[in-house]
Amino acid sequence: MSGVTGYFGGQAAEDSVAARYADLGYEVAARRWRGAGGEIDLVLRDAGTVICVEVKRSASHEAALHRLGPRQVARIMAAAAEFIGGEPAGQLTDLRFDLATVDGSGTVRVLENAFGQG
Repeated sequence: MSGVTGYFGGQAAEDSVAARYADLGYEVAARRWRGAGGEIDLVLRDAGTVICVEVKRSASHEAALHRLGPRQVARIMAAAAEFIGGEPAGQLTDLRFDLATVDGSGTVRVLENAFGQG
């Protein structure tokens, strides 16, 4: 897969995931938010909770799950800490990390609280 194909495929996957959350009433606060610590694919709001979503696309959901490693999780968590630093409650903001996988047919699956309790 070329870089351009991968970029646009990833963007389409993120669009699908964002639409799914929007259908459930979540507000999309940011897309591809970048801080000093790293990037968060989607930042959502649900009442007082900020949800950071990592989107992974692959031929299967299982393959997509295996594309998220510990170093990337650490970067996402660092970026999330930076993001919520700007929230009214700062580091006391209710925060959740979800992992959304998109398979080759475009089916979206979401694993809520994928990184465990923060």
